[in-house]
Amino acid sequence: MSGVVAGGVYLAMPSDDPWAWALYNVFGFASAAAIMVGVRRNRPRRPGPWYWFAGALALWAVGDVVYELQYFSWNWEDFPGPADVPYLLAYPMFAIGAFQLIKGRISGRDRAGLLDAAIVSTSLSLLSWSFLMRPIAIDESLGLLQRLASLAYPAGDLLLLIMVVRLLTTPGARTTSYRLVIAGIAAELVSDVGYAVVNLFTTYSDGLLDVGWIAMYLLFGAAALHPSMRALSEVAPDRAERITTGRLTLLAAASLLAPAVLTVQGFTDPSGIDWPAIALSSVILFLLVLARMAGLVARVQDQAAQLRALAHNDALTGIPNRRAWDLELSREMAKATRSGEPVAVALMDIDHFKRFNDTHGHPAGDRLLKEAAAAWRDQLRAGDLLARYGGEEFGVLLIGQSLETATAVLDRMREATPQGQSFSAGVALWDGREIPEQLVARADEALYEAKHQGRDRVKAAGNVRAPGLPRHPHPTVLARGGRAADRRGQLDEK
Repeated sequence: MSGVVAGGVYLAMPSDDPWAWALYNVFGFASAAAIMVGVRRNRPRRPGPWYWFAGALALWAVGDVVYELQYFSWNWEDFPGPADVPYLLAYPMFAIGAFQLIKGRISGRDRAGLLDAAIVSTSLSLLSWSFLMRPIAIDESLGLLQRLASLAYPAGDLLLLIMVVRLLTTPGARTTSYRLVIAGIAAELVSDVGYAVVNLFTTYSDGLLDVGWIAMYLLFGAAALHPSMRALSEVAPDRAERITTGRLTLLAAASLLAPAVLTVQGFTDPSGIDWPAIALSSVILFLLVLARMAGLVARVQDQAAQLRALAHNDALTGIPNRRAWDLELSREMAKATRSGEPVAVALMDIDHFKRFNDTHGHPAGDRLLKEAAAAWRDQLRAGDLLARYGGEEFGVLLIGQSLETATAVLDRMREATPQGQSFSAGVALWDGREIPEQLVARADEALYEAKHQGRDRVKAAGNVRAPGLPRHPHPTVLARGGRAADRRGQLDEK
């Protein structure tokens, strides 16, 4: 608050009063000192950016002092002057501090944020070149040194503007200190650009634009003294990329700046259209937008693949689930119709799994299911399918193997069951006419018989007795392969 009051006092004083200039100098040096106090008090993990900011503000304050000496004591009227040296040196120091701040907030590559910043920066570069830098570059009344110094100021402002855009597109905490730093750079940019625009038409004398430079000093000092400055350069946790309405609007506006510049130049000076700059900017923007779209498409494709995996894989064991089993069984039976290859289906049920769960706990039961699935899958060929059918029940689809070979494969899997456990299984060979539900029902009936005969065995299903009719002695439901849930429950208790 005291800084705001002092700023009001300065603006109320005559612009040519030496005491007003002395008060103005206090803002710059006090801001640099406030940053050093803030670093010492808040102890951020990465103080480097703040030291660069303090150095830049101190240089700017030195430039203010030298400018006053030029004005009051030396009667220096030529441009550039001694004050321009510290002023221009402050720009890269501000940029280095901002760059270190950005780098400290990013844990990975942040390709999306970098592309967004590049799109906006390219458009703003065209804008700066067309309306601020190009008039200076083609002004034949300026000498080489004057032209270079005049171009250096908008170039420095453009560099800071790019840093602000990159700060806005980085992840990380949006703390009070973060907002104050961005506001401080923005205030400086507004006054600098305003100064450049005014000097295109006349000569600026002290006045309203001083508010921006004073605000820059005050905002940087407040940002460093605020406790949230400790988190400003902390690495942001990885998070899913989001395309917000604000960001989309910003990118759309940036992409339209090139045709907007062309339109303005066409109305104001059709013969002086800067087509090389506009063409180059348009090409760069097109390529950047294309790269951004490619990243979004790749992200959508990755998410689609993940969703497909989640939809078709069992979350606990990682093997295909019941949905994938149904799809693959129908697909393989259709292929076998054309090729004539045998198709064998087996249903497996871990013996006494409920007792295992009750004795060792559900976490141990989950580990058993995962370990068993991994051990069984090692016994199968690449073209075979192991799927979790439901609960402690698994299905196996074997292509191109006879009933005897399929039974032998199941026996090897049974012996590989971990933690001293076993399973019962029923295996059936497709007769070439059954629908999937009928084939699974026969395997399920064989599984029931294996359990009825004492468990820990593989039972091969007999020939089809009546197409479409399982051999259960009472009506059943074909869910889970047509097994009678009440009889399975009775067996599981044995």
